[in-house]
Amino acid sequence: MKSSISLLLIIFFVFSLNAQEKEVKNPIDTTSVLTLDKTIKTLYNVISGESGKKRHWEQFKFLFKSDAKLIAAGKDVNGETKISYMKPDDYIKNSGKWLETNGFFEKEIHRTVNTFGNMAQVFSTYECFYNIKDKKPFMRGINSIQLWNDGKRWWIINLYWSQETRDNPIPEAYLIK
Repeated sequence: MKSSISLLLIIFFVFSLNAQEKEVKNPIDTTSVLTLDKTIKTLYNVISGESGKKRHWEQFKFLFKSDAKLIAAGKDVNGETKISYMKPDDYIKNSGKWLETNGFFEKEIHRTVNTFGNMAQVFSTYECFYNIKDKKPFMRGINSIQLWNDGKRWWIINLYWSQETRDNPIPEAYLIK
């Protein structure tokens, strides 16, 4: 009986060490939202990574206000212009596996920022790569990011993006100068 209890205690101890190890392994960086710049950089960093690399989805969700929307704009297979509304969890469910399977790096190449009081509107031009060593992007576009500062941190309240197409090229004003 004593050996059974001892064995159970050892198993419990090992499991709790493993649980603590997992929690410490990928903690949320609470400083990532203290400035507008850090919030935007964290957004790009958290979804980017080599093929096979797990993303830090808790950090991703930490960037967004609870009722935030992610809005993808583009044309469907029939050529009709559409938009799709998502919550951060929907984005993770719809895109997370693809990002981790294929490798994905989204790099900001230009940014314009307009602020008024505790609100900000950011136009962030991006290029996307499968691998960090790729020279030519497979996609470009603009993220329109609306943010709110509650006096303590920045929150993303909307992230609305559209990809560049032949019919809708990125204007010079939103490209590298």
